[in-house]
Amino acid sequence: MMIIVSGTLRLSPEDLAKLRDQAAIVLTETRAETGCLVYAFAEDLLEPGLVRIYEEWESREALAAHGKAPHIAAWHEALAGVTVLGRDLKLVEAGRAEPLG
Repeated sequence: MMIIVSGTLRLSPEDLAKLRDQAAIVLTETRAETGCLVYAFAEDLLEPGLVRIYEEWESREALAAHGKAPHIAAWHEALAGVTVLGRDLKLVEAGRAEPLG
């Protein structure tokens, strides 16, 4: 069963700019993790400071290991240095996926 994490992180545009280098590190390191299928952040084009987050994991165990990784601790430390205006993440268990169209 595939695990999907999807949601948003809302920051001021200035704080988002401060986090770009750390975000690039967490993206690169996470994409190399065992069990990571997709790990992406996307800045919303119409709402400055709104980051859309999308992740796919092979299992809950892979996601749990991700949460304990050193680069995630560094990411949380970086987030503690800015004002997070909102955070909304959901975990979805997906039983089956198939191409659309």
